[in-house]
Amino acid sequence: MREQFTTALKEAMKAGDKRRISTVRLITAALKDRDIEARTAGKEPLGDEEILGLLQKMIKQRQESQKIYQENARPELAEQEGEEIAIIMSFMPKQMDDAEVSSAIDGVIAETGAAGMKDMGKVMAALKERYAGKMDFGRASAAIKAKLQG
Repeated sequence: MREQFTTALKEAMKAGDKRRISTVRLITAALKDRDIEARTAGKEPLGDEEILGLLQKMIKQRQESQKIYQENARPELAEQEGEEIAIIMSFMPKQMDDAEVSSAIDGVIAETGAAGMKDMGKVMAALKERYAGKMDFGRASAAIKAKLQG
């Protein structure tokens, strides 16, 4: 994935796409920060799964900012956040639709033998391990609660 960011930055610079350049630079800066944190903690640099998690976090931050800008009548800033979201999402794998998410949740619940809310952590951990970057875990959490509460 790191090579993908480097390639995207070079292409954006050649095309003169300022928004894409700044967004890819934001991604690489966040990635470097996380690598430095990992290094000081004596861990390995981030792998692709952790990078996907980082990208999801960046998307969520921008969605929250976009909502705030829209509520405060700042459409130009909301549009900028939307453009950044689209650019970041271009590095993510295809997102699962609701039916695929539901099916994955059912499978993990059956595998883990989850019977109630006390097992929600097990189900979430298994989903994050298998579907990092492909699933919105905020929405998945609500679906898991509904299924475990019966």
